[in-house]
Amino acid sequence: MMAAMNTYDAIISKRDVRNFASRPIPEGVLRRILQAGRMAGSAKAAEPVRFVLIQDPAQRAAVAECGNFTPHLPGAAAIIALVLLPEFGEVGAPFSLFRGPFDAGRAAQNMMLAAWGEGIASCPATLHNADKAREVLGLPEGHYAINVIALGYPEGAASPGVSRPRQPIEEYVHRERW
Repeated sequence: MMAAMNTYDAIISKRDVRNFASRPIPEGVLRRILQAGRMAGSAKAAEPVRFVLIQDPAQRAAVAECGNFTPHLPGAAAIIALVLLPEFGEVGAPFSLFRGPFDAGRAAQNMMLAAWGEGIASCPATLHNADKAREVLGLPEGHYAINVIALGYPEGAASPGVSRPRQPIEEYVHRERW
């Protein structure tokens, strides 16, 4: 197990992982990861995101069938589907209501960093077939999930990954104006 790391180190060392060891994640650790997602901020405290935790191998495989680039999902120990409530996720909704996907991203990043802090790797994925995902996940009318997070102990050592070369910070950051 990895030693605890500070927030900055977790952020700069976290890498998406698609190969997981066949080791279950303890319930207490899953609860902390889910709690980290629940504690993410949301615009006007609307809390537009809910989670579906998927641990059953057959259900993980069924969820994988909802995406185009999701072959790693069945091998994860757990998957968390991010579900938007009806009033916050409708594409084309007024700007004030279309904040749900942003808040879902905030929750997802919290969970992935909390997982990495516990030595658990993660990888987000898109469910391209939202209608099929709604059916597979048994979501109520109007709810939708287009993203999931695969979680599991990484296959091999849980060490910080080597990042691909990144653009210099000067290419990312502009001050005052572009």
